[in-house]
Amino acid sequence: MSADTWTIAEAKAKFSQVVDRSRSQGPQVITRHGRQTAVVVATEEWERKIKRVGTLADFFANSPLRGSGMKLERLKIRVRKLDR
Repeated sequence: MSADTWTIAEAKAKFSQVVDRSRSQGPQVITRHGRQTAVVVATEEWERKIKRVGTLADFFANSPLRGSGMKLERLKIRVRKLDR
């Protein structure tokens, strides 16, 4: 296995080392039966990857389709009433 890849047995036996390396050397891949199964990453990297940038309104406002002249039509169906 390479320095950043561990079998499940290795990762279990050396878990603290896997965690330490995820902080110092980057993501650590864990394999099962030779196939990648999981990745251990440092909290800082995880937070950076899942951090939201802007709002949904910002996303639509900055869309490359804005001002493209694309026409969207609403379906002409009646809204169903919900039983309460």
